[in-house]
Parts: sequence; structure tokens; C-alpha cells
Amino acid sequence: MDGLKVIEVKQSIFEDNDKDAGRLREQLKQEKTFLLNLMSSPGSGKTTTLLALAEELKGKVSMGVMEADIDSAVDAQAMKEAGIASIQIHTGGMCHLDADMTRQGLREFGRKDLDLVILENVGNLVCPAEFDTGAVKNMTILSVPEGDDKPLKYPLMYQICDLLVINKMDVIDYFDFDKEKVIENARMRNPEIDIIFLSAKTGEGIPELADWILKHVKEWMQE
Repeated sequence: MDGLKVIEVKQSIFEDNDKDAGRLREQLKQEKTFLLNLMSSPGSGKTTTLLALAEELKGKVSMGVMEADIDSAVDAQAMKEAGIASIQIHTGGMCHLDADMTRQGLREFGRKDLDLVILENVGNLVCPAEFDTGAVKNMTILSVPEGDDKPLKYPLMYQICDLLVINKMDVIDYFDFDKEKVIENARMRNPEIDIIFLSAKTGEGIPELADWILKHVKEWMQE
């Protein structure tokens, strides 16, 4: 290997972002804002779930939503029409948000009166899981039509999430989806992950999701 320069990289390429995410969490702590990072593949029902959740949380907590997409403002418009404080973030072609991008979104949102801000991340099961956004908790949605094997195929997503929501339970009879198997697969990746089954369309399980969020918001405010 004469004449060949070899560089050993011993620090994570994400180290700077991880430190920045920690600083953002401290800032949010001081501002008493709970940031929840919501991730999933496209079509899992993120926006529909948020609309149902906002209705359930009405009068219990002040909530806003930051919608992240490569392009368009479809989701933010849906939130606005439902009377939910929202802002659209365009990632400029990037398939994720990092801590600084999240901070910029919060700054432009300009809402210091919100107890709960939910970041609806770009629809993708790979890139978003790699970047700490500065959120207090991470949540992912897996819809029944996607299959119960996703935790095996996209392990990092389930390793870094505090909550797994299984959506579209109203159509489970039409798909080869095993509830026990998805629990087994998810807990193989993360033994501590909480799991809630729901249908954003029918409202089944939405109160349980709201209770989970309210519990963690309260704990965050009291720490």
C-alpha cells in the first residue's frame, strides 16, 4: 500500500447533528414545547392519523403540526382546513430532516404558545431514521397493507422509535397480516417499544394514542 493514504474514520458522520439535536431538545425544554417526530412510509396514514388525533386532543393540549415534504403543501393545507396550526417545510429534494432543519422550521412557525408540536417527517423508512431531529420522542406508523415484516426489513426505524402505531386495522381481514408476528418482529428490534393498534378512519385506538402522547407531554413538562 505504498503511496496510498488511508484515513480511519472513528467518529460517526452524524456526531455533529446528534450534538445539535441535544441542544435543540434543551431549547424546547426551556420553552416547554414537546416535539414528537412522526415517521413512516408514504401512504401509511400519517396525515389522517394526525387529523383524528387533533380532534381527540382538542381542549386538552395546544397542538401544531410541521409538515415535511420534498415538494407540495397538500398535507399542511389539510391541517389548515381542519383548523390546526401548521407550517409546510420543503426539504429541497432531501429525504429527511436533521436537527438544524427542524430548528429552522420551528423558528419560521413562530408559535411559542404550543405545548405539542408534531413533525410529520418525509415519507421514507430509511433516511428519516438516521437523523436525530431534536424531538423528545419518535413515533412510527406501519399500516396493515404494508405487511408485518417491515421491522425485519427496516430495523433502524424500529430501534429508534418509542412508539409503533399499527394503522388501518379496519382492513386487517383483507390482508395477510399477523398481529402477534408484528409485535414479535418489532420487539426483536426494540424490546422497549410501545405498540398501539388503531384505525384513523374509524377512530378505533385514537383515544389510546392521545393518552400516550398526553402522558409523555405531562412528564416532559414536569421534568
